Amino acid sequence: MKLKKLLAFGLIMSMTLGFTACSSKESNTDKDSATNEQGTTEETSDDAGNESENLAGTVVITGSTSVEKILLDMIDEFQAIHPDVKINYTGTGSSAGIQDAIDGVNSLGASSRELKEEELSQGLTADPFAYDGIAVVVHPSNDIKDVSLEDLAKIYSGQITNWKELGGKDTEIVAVSREGASGTKSAFEELIGLEDAGGLTESATVVEGNGNVQTSVAGNENAIGYVSFSFIDDTVKALTVGGVEANPENAKSSDYKLSRPFLFAYKEDNLTPEAKAFVEFSKTEDAQAYVEEHGGIKLD
Repeated sequence: MKLKKLLAFGLIMSMTLGFTACSSKESNTDKDSATNEQGTTEETSDDAGNESENLAGTVVITGSTSVEKILLDMIDEFQAIHPDVKINYTGTGSSAGIQDAIDGVNSLGASSRELKEEELSQGLTADPFAYDGIAVVVHPSNDIKDVSLEDLAKIYSGQITNWKELGGKDTEIVAVSREGASGTKSAFEELIGLEDAGGLTESATVVEGNGNVQTSVAGNENAIGYVSFSFIDDTVKALTVGGVEANPENAKSSDYKLSRPFLFAYKEDNLTPEAKAFVEFSKTEDAQAYVEEHGGIKLD
């Protein structure tokens, strides 16, 4: 009898010790797993932090003046996130910025037109970060409200020279255009078919930058010009084109025919980590908010 009791007691003790050992092992395994997960999380966090901290240097952007307002806001926010990165932007016109990218003079070329085949053949990548429309603007006192693409081609080629030919006052039209390097100029002339109409008239007033076009039109009751959507304000009046209002929604749907991309042009081999980070940032929700704020069209 005593022997049976001893055997039973021994069996119970063995089971108890075995259960305790298993529980201890599982507990240690869970603890190790948790420790490993925490370690992985910390390492990932550290890696991300180090990646952010490692961004340091200067990014040079040259090119389109149409993107100026959008880019300056994007740059301010990016530099606040990455204080060791300095971004220098200079509005030189799309063609100049693209050529700088080909020559390796800048980090990024900013363009407000599509790249030409000969530019792409130089090894450039075209990377859109927004879309934009080109508004046709006149002085607020001008009675004209609408203009067709054909009429625009005739105005800028010198075939239509008086507002009365379009139903307006009997006054001479002052056609304000842009400098040769302008992406807005290239896009506008292509979209209205100016080359087929004979090219830009020698009597056109040529100025540099969207701001100067806006100022010229605002200061001359007989002037007509074209600017990026972001330069529309109460100092000028935007005409409808073919009966369609100049706004982002109509440009995005292609109902408004005077639209074009905003893009970065660069060579992959020349793209620094800082420049790449800014290109990626330009497509984020925060950065895209600036596109809308300044009258542009966000990426889908």
